Amino acid sequence: MCCFMHTSPPGVPADRAGRADDVLALARLATRRGAVREMLGWLGRRAGGRAVLVGGAGRVLAGPGGGHDPAVARLAAGAAADAAVELHRRGAASAVLGGGEGPPVHLIALDTDPRTYLAVVGPDDPHCGTLLADAARTLALCWRLEQSERARRRIESAEEHSREAVLHLLMVGSVPAAQRIAGALRPALPAVVQMYVIECPHARRREIARRIDREAGGGAWIVPCPVRPNHLLALVPAEPGPGRAPVSGAPHGPRLPDALDLLIVRLVPECRVGVSAAVALRDTPTAYEQAIHALAVARNAPERRAGFGGDVDVTVLAGPEGHVWASELLAPCLRYAPARRADPGPQELLGTLGSWLSFGGAASRHLKIHRNTLAARMRHLDELLGVEVSRSLAAQSAAWLALRLYTAPQAAAARAQAPPGQTTTLDAVLGTPPPGPGPGPSCAPWNRPVRRPAWRPYAPGCAPTPASPPRRPPWASRSPAPASA
Repeated sequence: MCCFMHTSPPGVPADRAGRADDVLALARLATRRGAVREMLGWLGRRAGGRAVLVGGAGRVLAGPGGGHDPAVARLAAGAAADAAVELHRRGAASAVLGGGEGPPVHLIALDTDPRTYLAVVGPDDPHCGTLLADAARTLALCWRLEQSERARRRIESAEEHSREAVLHLLMVGSVPAAQRIAGALRPALPAVVQMYVIECPHARRREIARRIDREAGGGAWIVPCPVRPNHLLALVPAEPGPGRAPVSGAPHGPRLPDALDLLIVRLVPECRVGVSAAVALRDTPTAYEQAIHALAVARNAPERRAGFGGDVDVTVLAGPEGHVWASELLAPCLRYAPARRADPGPQELLGTLGSWLSFGGAASRHLKIHRNTLAARMRHLDELLGVEVSRSLAAQSAAWLALRLYTAPQAAAARAQAPPGQTTTLDAVLGTPPPGPGPGPSCAPWNRPVRRPAWRPYAPGCAPTPASPPRRPPWASRSPAPASA
């Protein structure tokens, strides 16, 4: 009599150990950057085929990393796409399709929405089905995570571009349109603002923006600078709104915006912060210029922050004489008629000039044009104005002042008051009498402020002090000295 004892095949424990090793390898790959590509590459090597992710419509969504023969990759992608479309049509969760003249394709549906399939083309592993079933769970989680990260980046990018659009509208004076868009995006733009220009590492710009927004209690309008990749711009209410909480982390809870720049440099030591004076929302361009000047000081200040403490505003010169002088200087641009429809018109040329004076070669990013287009426009402006604006510092200074006076808020009233046929000179403009009744030196309303330091460095716990004695501007001798200092 013979007895037969049933025993497991000798290879089963080894198969189980190998499967556990595979699951462990997939778990390790899932922790890496670019986990989906890493896992697909590992699956292809492990199964002896080519692994890809395919959508239900036959579009290849992801493939393995590393170098592969392009011809082989195209054939495998085509076979996987056809098989995925067929499996999707059948509504099945997994199958082995193909064969015959083409390679077999092993497919399994991932637990994702929309439906995504893991396909391995031409595997030589007899246990490929088990391997795919184990890999599908981990791969589905990694794929959903990568898709969520892509969606988050798209949303962040869309919000950044929307905020950039609001900033562009403010910089060109379209305040009502900017307020409407900002009201939809939140927070609403305040009526009186301070501009913060924050210089920080480009790779950490979004992280720093989130920290600043959190510390500001949602009251700051933060925009990544569209021109300088290491700058963040923040419009902060000059006075805290009703019910706004104190800035977190500050001693005794000081309110915005006094402690925000101090908090920024404390939170992120790599940052440098320049702060403008408080201005009306319509004067955002002026606030930006002030903050940029303050940032130049902050780069070398031990506190890593500086504020613009002056009250300099050359638009007080935008009376009839100032408008006439600016119009004369810019007349070749204003009268220019483009020869072709695609050529820039007067407003585009003036916008290009203003952007170039502010940003130099980086104006191409500000204007969203190619750098060769910017260079061609600047050559054209040199020809129109009859001076080398792109090379002469004196011409640049005159063009900057002319643009400021021509686009000042009071320019329309000055145009109406200017006598027809009047001409004037820059010396006459600089000697413009102060507006309103009362005697006094000709340029007192704007000469007195510029003779004080236009910026102030901060020292924690100390009153603002100038770091250097004020310098008399080179043109101040053209007018009588102020009656009192």
